[in-house]
Parts: sequence; structure tokens; C-alpha cells
Amino acid sequence: MSTAISELLWAEKYRPKSLKEMVNQEEIVKRLMKFVEEKNMPHMLFAGPPGTGKTTAALALAHDLYGEDWRRYVLELNASDERGIAVIRSKVKEFARSKLPGEVPFKIVILDEADNMTADAQQALRRIMEMFVETTRFILIANYASKIIDPIQSRCAAFRFTQLKREDVVARLKWICEQEKVLCQLDGLEAIYEIGGGDLRKAINILQAAASLGEVTVSNVYKVVGLAHPKEVREILNLAFAGRFIEARDRLRELMVTYGLSGIDVLKQMHREIFSADLKIPEDMRVIIADHIGEIQFRLVEGADDEIQLTALLARLSILGKKIQGKA
Repeated sequence: MSTAISELLWAEKYRPKSLKEMVNQEEIVKRLMKFVEEKNMPHMLFAGPPGTGKTTAALALAHDLYGEDWRRYVLELNASDERGIAVIRSKVKEFARSKLPGEVPFKIVILDEADNMTADAQQALRRIMEMFVETTRFILIANYASKIIDPIQSRCAAFRFTQLKREDVVARLKWICEQEKVLCQLDGLEAIYEIGGGDLRKAINILQAAASLGEVTVSNVYKVVGLAHPKEVREILNLAFAGRFIEARDRLRELMVTYGLSGIDVLKQMHREIFSADLKIPEDMRVIIADHIGEIQFRLVEGADDEIQLTALLARLSILGKKIQGKA
């Protein structure tokens, strides 16, 4: 079984080369395929959460338009690194003004993380998009479309990418395991999805890390990401609800030391477990606990001590548990 981390990250190795290979985003792929058929396209803005296929869609579109020689026709820049007005006026403008012979009458500039561009750079880009529309089309990629100035948004066809579905992510991870001859358990792959939150790139990287420990199991997944097993977090919550405050606090301290978790990490896992079907508590109790967790999270962000605040949360849960038991 090949479980060693390869030099090439699996997220890059298994990036779709063509629009037809993309996971999920069917409506977007359908629209982009129409541009490929017509050999024509407008300026475009790809917006949505990370790891949902925005950059992959742009590169796959270029590959489908130009074929294997597509890199001659594409300028790819990461705007978070090259985001100043000087880059737009020099590198982008020089590329945009020239025309290459070929079946497709335009080139493509892909500006990744365009929401990190300065306001001046966006203003300069706006003018270049107007001047060289005959020879160059732009694809702007952003997590937050609201950070792109309105004049640029109005010049672009907008494509909203959504988080990937559980079944699509799990199926893709299972396929990668088959290609790499890695043993995996279904609940391990589902745990990766939960941690990744619909981000396929993150999910594949977690899969690769977990595979280095052997079989991809729930235990190995949580081990490589440095998070506590959900079952352990649930046990702490159940101890608090049962009024066993000291025992719950001791387990919490042990958990933080063992996994090296910060207070925010623990709170996020508690928040996830509160809404898990595995935690058997009344609906109105979930509402109250969510409110308590939100307040503690705010205090931690403001600089309060992790252990004191989490202990206070467990104390509140213990009091709440006793009230529930008293009503029963």
C-alpha cells in the first residue's frame, strides 16, 4: 500500500484538467461549456468560498479553449502577491495589448484572489478591461465579490460558486484513495468532509496527511488535523450536563494538553457538537448553549484567558443541566 506523502500534493495532482472532470457546480460548468463551443466569452467574475473550484474552472476553461498549448494564451497572476497598480500597468497591460494568431481570437488573464487588489489597481484594471477587450478577456477570482469595485463587477458575467455537497466530496476522496491504493473507511472520509466544510482542496490535503498514518480512519483524520475526536468533546459536554462539573473540567484540561488545542479550537468543536444528532438534548437547550458559546467566543477573541472562560462555560452548562433535570 502506497501511503507516503508524494512530492506532488494530491490536491494539485488530481485537479481536473477539463471542465467535464469538475466535481459539482453543474450549472456553472454548463454555462462555461457554452463559451467553449462558441469560442467566445465575456469578462468573468468567479466568486465563492475557498476550495470550491474557482481557479480550477478558470484553468480548465483555458485548457478546453486552447488545447494542450493553452499556457501560451494565458497569464495567471495571484493578486494577493502582485496586487499593486504597477503590476496592472506593466505586466497585465503588456500581455493584454498583444494579439496571438489562432482559432480563438483572444487571450485570457486570470487574476486569482482579486479581492486583495488595491483600489488603485482595480481602477487601472477597469480601464485596461475596456481598452483591450478585443484581444484579452479577464477572469477575476475572489472569495468576496463585494470587495471588487462596482465598475468592474458591471463589466463581468458573475459566477457564484457554492460549497460542494457531502456526497460529491466523499465520492471524490474515495476515488483518490482507489487511485493511490490507500485503505479508507467511509466514516473517515465523512469526518474529512466535516472538517473541510465543503472545501475540496482542504479535504484532499487532509486525506493525504491521514494516509501517511496508514488507513484513513476517523481517529487518524482527527490526529493529523490536531483536533479532538468528537466523541471526547461530547463526553465533556455530557459530564457537564449531568452536573459532574469537576470531572468535566479535568477532562477538558486533559484534552487541551493532549491535542494542544486553543480555547477557540475547543469552542468550535463544542459548537459543532451542540447541533449534532449524537448529542441527546432538547431543542430549547441547544439555543441557550449556542448563546453561551457565542458570548465565551467573543471574550476569547478580546483576549480573555482560555481556561477560565471555558471553565465558566462548563459551569453554566452544569447549572443548566440541573435545571433541566429538576423540571423532568
